[in-house]
Amino acid sequence: MTSVTPSTTDSIEDKFANILGPTDPALDRKVREKLVVARIGLLLKQPFFGNMATRLVLVNADEWCMTAATDGRHFYYNTRFIEMLSGPKEIEFLFGHEVLHCVYDHFGRRGKRNPKLWNIANDYCVNADLKKHKVGEFITSVDCLYDPKYIDWASEAVYDDLHENAEKIDIESLIEQLLDEHLEDSDSQGAGGEESDDNSETKGNGRPKVSPKDREEIREELKQAMIAAANSCDNAGSIPAGVRRMIKEITEPQMNWFEMLSMQLQSLIKNDFTFNRMNRKSWHLDARLPGMNYGEEIDIAIGMDMSGSILDSQGRDFLSEVKGIMEAFDGYRIHIFSFDTEIYNPENYTSDNLKDITEYELAGGGGTDFDCIFKYLKNNSIEPNKLVVFTDGYPWGSWGDPNYCDTLWIIHGDKDPNPPFGTFALYEQAA
Repeated sequence: MTSVTPSTTDSIEDKFANILGPTDPALDRKVREKLVVARIGLLLKQPFFGNMATRLVLVNADEWCMTAATDGRHFYYNTRFIEMLSGPKEIEFLFGHEVLHCVYDHFGRRGKRNPKLWNIANDYCVNADLKKHKVGEFITSVDCLYDPKYIDWASEAVYDDLHENAEKIDIESLIEQLLDEHLEDSDSQGAGGEESDDNSETKGNGRPKVSPKDREEIREELKQAMIAAANSCDNAGSIPAGVRRMIKEITEPQMNWFEMLSMQLQSLIKNDFTFNRMNRKSWHLDARLPGMNYGEEIDIAIGMDMSGSILDSQGRDFLSEVKGIMEAFDGYRIHIFSFDTEIYNPENYTSDNLKDITEYELAGGGGTDFDCIFKYLKNNSIEPNKLVVFTDGYPWGSWGDPNYCDTLWIIHGDKDPNPPFGTFALYEQAA
C-alpha cells in the first residue's frame, strides 16, 4: 500500500479557502523578491536546477492558480501560496519540482493513462528525486506526496503500482497533496501566458493554453537548456539519474529499437547458392552457374519480462511490432517465453505453422530474474542465433550469462540502462 506524508497542517479547505483572487501589488513585490532569492540560492548550490529555473519567466497567477505551475517557459505562482512556505529552501524545492516536470516531459509521456493518477505518479517521482539530491528543503508547510519506496522509479512504474493498488488507497486524498497545478489537465493543455512572445492564448480565467506546435517548440528549447545546464555542473552526481539518461539520449542518440532489431535480424540471414535458381549472368557463357538462395530461416528466442512493473498491453504492443518485422522474412523460427523469476508458456512460432504471435498468452507478475532465462535455454538445449529480451531493466540479481548467446535488450521505462553485455535499445512504440 502506498504511504503518504502525514498532514501537520490545517485541512485543504481551510488552508486554501481564500487563496484565489485579485493581486495585492505590495505582496507580489515581496513574493517576487523571495522567488529571485531562491533561484540565486539554487544557482549557487544546485547549478543544474538553478540554470533551468532562471530561464522561466515569473508570472503572477493569483486569479487562477492555487499553488504554482509551469509550461516550460513560465513559472506561474500564487503569492499567497508562496507566503505559506517556510523559507527560501522550500521555495528552492518548489522551483526544482517545476523544473523536473519540464525536463521529464510528463505531459508528452502520459499517453492514454488516467491524467489524475499520472499526475500523482509524477509528483511521487519528482519529489523523491529532489529529496534524494537535497534540492532545497522538502516542503512540509503543505502536504506533499512522498514515499521512499519510489526513489529512482520511473513515472510509468509508479503509475502501474498505483493502478494495481487503487482499491487500497484514497486517490482523492492523494490528488489534494499534489504540490502544483498540472496545466495539461486543463482544456488548455498547458503553455503560454500573458508575458509570452509566442501565439499562446489564455482562457477566460487567465489559465494558459498553447497549440501543439508551440508545445513541440518548448520541448526543443528544453533540450538545449538541459544540455547547457548540465555543462554548468561540476558534479554530475548532483543531477538525477533520469535527467542524465535524457541528456545522454539527446547528445548520444541510440538507434530506434525497431530499426536495430530489423537490422540485426537481417544480418542473421545466411544466403547460399543453389542450382534450382540459375544465375542469369551465366546465360551467355558455356557454363551453368548457381544463383542465390535467399531467405534462409531466422532462429531467435524472445523473452518477455512480465514482472509487476510491465503491463500486458505493453507486451502486446511489442509482440505486434515484432510480428510486423518477421513478416518481412521468408522463413523464421521464434521461440518465445514469458518470465519473472521463472519461465512461463514457452511457444514456437514458425513460417510453417503460421500461428499468430500476437495471440501468445503472456504470464508473470513477480520480480525480475534474468538468470532463469539462461538456465532455461541451457536445460532445454536452445541455442538461438539471437536472444531478444523485452524488459524494464531492473533485475534482482545478475543480467545472466554473457557468453551463452548474442543478446539484444529492449528496455522499457525511464531508466539509465547499462547492461553489462549484449546491445540495447530503449523501447518506444514504432511509428
